[in-house]
Amino acid sequence: MVDNVGGGASGDDGGVKLEQDRLLPIANVGRIMKQILPPNAKISKEAKETMQECASEFISFVTGEASERCRKERRKTVNGDDVCWAMGALGFDDHAGPLRRYLQRYREIEGDRANQEKPANANNSSTADQEKEAPPSSSSSYRNNQGIRM
Repeated sequence: MVDNVGGGASGDDGGVKLEQDRLLPIANVGRIMKQILPPNAKISKEAKETMQECASEFISFVTGEASERCRKERRKTVNGDDVCWAMGALGFDDHAGPLRRYLQRYREIEGDRANQEKPANANNSSTADQEKEAPPSSSSSYRNNQGIRM
């Protein structure tokens, strides 16, 4: 009998869990697809699953290329510049340019936001007051909820 380390039987739920971890949430994929369609349009489960697979594979493909660049440069963190570089290196030049502009604009807005928060926090009398008013997680989630459109 052969021992499969980390593997399970084909009917084991472990394989399903790994597949779910690899894919984008299908509800998010469906929501994005619906945004471009007319209000009364329907999307089949098969269409959502196909798009989910394609989008997840694309993200893995680009991230893998960006990660390889980081490995060669002995860096551990993949950043936005690496993703833009990978897009160009993989032949997605039509998308790499707009993505670079988006990243530049995002950084400008984040810098402006950080500069606006500093003076407000500098006027507070104690560090404890600053922590009560703006915990790191709330400002982070606030930023993530803000849409940046170009």
